[in-house]
Amino acid sequence: MASMPTPQTLLDTPQAVINRVRTDVDRGIGRTRNAIKVLAGHRPRTAASPKDVVWSHGRSRMWRYRSDAVTLGPPLLIVFSLVSRSRILDLTPGNSFIERLVDAGFDVFMIDWGVPDERDASNRLEDYVDDYIPSAVSKIRDITGSPDINLLGYCFGGDLTLLYAARHPDAPLRSLTVMATPVDFRHLGPMTDSFRIGGLDIEDFIGDDGNVPANTIRQGFRVLTPTSEVSRYVNLLDKLWNDDYLASYQTMTGWSDDHIPFPGAAARETVKMLVHDNGMINDELYIGNDRVHLSDITVPFFAVRATRDHIVPEKAAAPLIDLVGSEDKTELALNAGHIGLVVGKTAHKTTIPTILEFLTRKSHVLV
Repeated sequence: MASMPTPQTLLDTPQAVINRVRTDVDRGIGRTRNAIKVLAGHRPRTAASPKDVVWSHGRSRMWRYRSDAVTLGPPLLIVFSLVSRSRILDLTPGNSFIERLVDAGFDVFMIDWGVPDERDASNRLEDYVDDYIPSAVSKIRDITGSPDINLLGYCFGGDLTLLYAARHPDAPLRSLTVMATPVDFRHLGPMTDSFRIGGLDIEDFIGDDGNVPANTIRQGFRVLTPTSEVSRYVNLLDKLWNDDYLASYQTMTGWSDDHIPFPGAAARETVKMLVHDNGMINDELYIGNDRVHLSDITVPFFAVRATRDHIVPEKAAAPLIDLVGSEDKTELALNAGHIGLVVGKTAHKTTIPTILEFLTRKSHVLV
């Protein structure tokens, strides 16, 4: 039985009907074309900014992004999270945090932790705080001749930079910036609640190589938004005809589904010190056998958090500004999600320009 025409259809002119049919046909062709691309494994190129490896340590490496127009000093070192791929900061040309930093005149370096294996299972937080990060900082100073650096940490990379700055109050830092960085681990949702009050034991999640497997990390993040898996496929089917939407979908889901193992010893310390003891809030932080205090951080400090962050909710990040001892400290709360701080319209209109402004104020023009 033929469906009854809608009131809108009855009002449409013949040309409007023709235009709608053409649109439907074009979208049908687009869906077919893009479906073939997806099935063939075609993905947009990510992390395309030119760079060179200038330091390595185990599976970790540090990139220096190429630029013929470095106009600001000191150099900027970015420390990324231990459990995610760093390419989210250099997603695609025109939608890249790294690209904006380089274009602004900064000499940009970033530590990428690589993919940990059994050789990294014994890595503790102190290895990153007392060895990896200091070694990378020293290498930057050797390469550039700069006496100090600006340091920026993203997500759990921000926690590592906080521990580093607290542990080494005499570190050669011009400033410290952290983005989407949790400090009150009571508010990180089901993933940490399972350990904090749910009775789960981290040992049950350690794989044969001594690390928490990447798939376990991925499933842990999926628990935070249990319906997103379904809704994203529904949206994809609806907009599969749109080339721009497909490219954005592939780059974002490709990153969010691609985690790396969490070194076992560091995972154990994180669950004990940061989750069970809520060490950053309760001032119970230990690196090695030494107690450290966030109040010992005195360098110019900038904290950026997102009000719609499902990974690091605002309650988990908001207390940080009052924990550090810096007199020169600023915070920025943005109406964005976790990824929206560095990718998308909010990032390019608000977050990134604000960070650039802060870093520029803490920098000097090179002669």
